[in-house]
Amino acid sequence: MIKHIVLWRLKNKADVARVKQELESMRGKIPGLLSLEVGVNFAESSPVDLGLYTEFSDRAALNAYSDHPVHVPVKQAVGGLIQDRWVLDYEV
Repeated sequence: MIKHIVLWRLKNKADVARVKQELESMRGKIPGLLSLEVGVNFAESSPVDLGLYTEFSDRAALNAYSDHPVHVPVKQAVGGLIQDRWVLDYEV
């Protein structure tokens, strides 16, 4: 199993609900994507506004996700709203 975690700092914190909704719209629509959670950070001392936690069946599923027709428009919709992005991928 692969765990894929992405953290974002937004250009405008007012966009957090929109980004969360876009990300959650992928749930259940991409083969090999087993779990998807989106969390809004409430820790004021952190530079992170929003986090995505996903689980994939294997590395092939994670690789296919990048260009999947459900994921591509989500990336396009939120890409301009993002100031910084951090990614952590690991296998368990």
